[in-house]
Formats: sequence, structure tokens, C-alpha cells
Amino acid sequence: MQPQAFYRAVADDFSAVDGIIKKQLTSRVPLVSKIGDYITSAGGKRLRPLLVLLCGKALGREGDDLRLLAATIEFLHTATLLHDDVVDMSGMRRGRSTANAMWGNAPSVLVGDFLYSRSFEMMVELGSMPVMKILSQATRIIAEGEVLQLSKVRDASTTEETYMEVIRGKTAMLFEASTHSAAALAGASLEQSEALRTFGDHLGVAFQLVDDLLDYRGDAETLGKNVGDDLAEGKPTLPLIYTMREGTPEQAALVRQAIQKGGIEDLESIREAVEASGSLDYTAQLARDYVARAIKCLGALPASEYRDALVELSEFAVARTH
Repeated sequence: MQPQAFYRAVADDFSAVDGIIKKQLTSRVPLVSKIGDYITSAGGKRLRPLLVLLCGKALGREGDDLRLLAATIEFLHTATLLHDDVVDMSGMRRGRSTANAMWGNAPSVLVGDFLYSRSFEMMVELGSMPVMKILSQATRIIAEGEVLQLSKVRDASTTEETYMEVIRGKTAMLFEASTHSAAALAGASLEQSEALRTFGDHLGVAFQLVDDLLDYRGDAETLGKNVGDDLAEGKPTLPLIYTMREGTPEQAALVRQAIQKGGIEDLESIREAVEASGSLDYTAQLARDYVARAIKCLGALPASEYRDALVELSEFAVARTH
């Protein structure tokens, strides 16, 4: 168990969610179970199911349904990871080889499909139409976000507005779905439901902003992935967009060329340019702004150790180094 207080607040529930995940991974096809177990046992933070547990319990919801919803969210997230790694041709995640690097693209995509399908079986078991509506819409928006990001690869004209649309779809939406579905399951008031939906969106945006920042300030060992992956794939993330907009003509030209050709040949020069242009500080400040707005939303919840844990989790999201 992670040492942070926000994990300790729901330690028993978190362990139970792990048990549900292991049980739901079983398949009559051994390779499905093998790949599913490989990626779910990779030691990720599991922030999204954690959000489900904390939000639900902050609203007084207890029991097996909340745990099942948390596991469902983790299955949706894991399915997106499997698909993303194939699309991005990633070879490393969470400090070890990706599933597609181990078994190939086709098995990874198909096991991702299995996890999606299993998550919808789990939603049916929950029997909540409001939850089903939130999560089914979320999966569609996530897919749209991924396609939008794919359409902007090596496009150096991508604006900050488009970038924000991408990260709201591909990352923030599942955070939002986690907090919003927990509110729906708990029978929250309209005010609380909207507050938690917005909280999830803002926290998810901040989380992705920090991810994109760490692609230039982090190191591979700490991150658990290759530094410069976004640049290698020609993804115009905010540090690059800001440098092209606010940097010197030389810095802008360097970044523009790097996005258009992809690869990491100029990684060190790019890292120097994004640092010197102030883009990393700008990205970090924007992440802090979003977290501050997220925490403000929590005022709609009654005071409890779970609300306190949500505040601490939010602060962790921008202070992390991986």
C-alpha cells in the first residue's frame, strides 16, 4: 500500500478493489489473463479508482457497489493504456516493457477490447443507468480525444486551445467520469454532482499538464517511461506550443522542425529551448491553477477525512515527479 494518507483513508476498500480486478481478469483464454495480469500488476498509482472510493465515501456511500465501480474504472483505464501504447508504438511504461513490446500489437489491442467489454459487464452488474450513461459517454469522448491527438501529430500549427481539447478528452475525461459516477452512485445532490464532475475535470487537466511538463524535466528512471516520448512521436504538447508562440525565433524554429520530423535527435536542444522560453514554468503554473480550482470545488462536500484526502491527492498531482 502506498504511504500517502489519501491511500490510507480507504486502505481496506483499495485492497478489495484489487481482489475484484484479479477475479474479473479471469478468462478461458490463458493469453488474455496473462496480458491483463501483466499490465494491471505494473504498479501504477490507480488514482482513478482511488477517486471513486474517496468521492463515494465522502458522500456517505459504502459497500460492494462502490468497490465494483472503482474496479470498472480501472478496467476502462487499463484498456486505454493497452490501445495507447500500440498507437504510440511505446516500448516502456511504468519502468518496464509495454504489453505490445512483449506480445505484439494484435494481442494488446484484443486484450484491450476484452477489458473494455468486461468493464461494461461490470457496469451492468452495478445496475445504475446514471452510472452507465456517464461511463458510456466517457469512453466515446476518450476515443474522440485520442483520434484528435492522432490527427495533430507532427502538426506544428496546433494551438493551446486545441491542445486543451485533446487533454480534456484523452485524460481528464476519465478523471471526470470517476468522480461524477461516484457522485451518481452515491445519490448526490445536483450541486454536489456538478461540483465533483468539475473537480475531476480540473484535476485531470492538471495531471496531464504535469505529465507533459515531466517529459522535459523528468528522467527515464523516475518517470518509468522514456523521456522525450512525446517529442519522438511528434506530439505538440503545451511546452512546445508555448515555446513556438513565446520563444525567440530560433527557439520557435527549432521546436517547429522537431515536431514536424519527430524523433529525439534534438532532444537536449529542445529541452534547453523549452526551459529558456519559460514554457515549463508556464505549464507548471497552469497546472497549479487548475488544482486550486479543483480543490475549491470540494467545498460542496461535507467535512471528512475523505474530503481531506481528496485535497491531499490534488496537491500530490502537481507536486509529483513521475
